[in-house]
Amino acid sequence: MRENDASEPQTPMLGDIVISLDAALRDAKTAGETFQETLDRLIVHGLLHLVGYDHEISEEEGLRMDKETHRLLALVK
Repeated sequence: MRENDASEPQTPMLGDIVISLDAALRDAKTAGETFQETLDRLIVHGLLHLVGYDHEISEEEGLRMDKETHRLLALVK
């Protein structure tokens, strides 16, 4: 997506979430999760970044993001 490009359609898109399936498979094995659980976690993680969460800003922000991740994942199950 290019900002300020009049030829681009106006959409409420926030951005993209890109997940490497190979890396997700490795992460699932390392975390002891199913592949689906790992994909769900990565999608929620990416979505939270798109709406402004950033765990790298501070420990407090990281905890806030973790709390929201767990809340959203509970809704998916």
